[in-house]
Amino acid sequence: MRDVNLRNRNRVLSERVIKGLESRHMHGYYAEDKEEALKIALSLIPEGSTVGYGGSMTIDAVGLKDALENGGRTLIRRELAKTPEELKAVYQKIYGADVFLTSANAMTEDGMLVNIDGSGNRVSCIAFGPSKVVMIVGMQKIQKDLDSAMKYARNTGAVANNIRLNLGNPCTKAGTCMNCLAPDSICSQFLVTRVSRDHERIHVILVNEELGY
Repeated sequence: MRDVNLRNRNRVLSERVIKGLESRHMHGYYAEDKEEALKIALSLIPEGSTVGYGGSMTIDAVGLKDALENGGRTLIRRELAKTPEELKAVYQKIYGADVFLTSANAMTEDGMLVNIDGSGNRVSCIAFGPSKVVMIVGMQKIQKDLDSAMKYARNTGAVANNIRLNLGNPCTKAGTCMNCLAPDSICSQFLVTRVSRDHERIHVILVNEELGY
């Protein structure tokens, strides 16, 4: 259970972040917990939608995929692919989805989104493709500015994900980014979303919990 003062600080900060998102032509929402985040996310995804997703511990923690599968939407399940060729076909299908689900690796207080990816399927769907992007972001990922957000994404989120995936890249031994060029690096693609040209496309739900990395 988070300290009540820290939770109150997050509520105040979320107002600033949401204003920053709006100034960048994105939509922001605040949820007190993951249960409220799930309700907001479901309200943004119409019944009958086709829905794709990128790898996200946050989306899994909220239970969004299971809720959608039981709620009249069609999930494009990438984990059902049995070969690299099938997986590539699934990724291509997701580009045409109505909605793409993901989190952000970090955000700035004034509403910029920072994401790092290995194969590039996730960041490319954030940048272009699916008609709507719904992100769920724990408040611990909000950083002061772009430099701080990039450092958080590289030195916290990316390292934790390398450990989770048992990749054995240099950061898993150092506990921090080593700026490696390993062949199985998950830090191949960097995306900063500064402004959304489509004013109705990107929706970011801020959650007053520690979710994901």
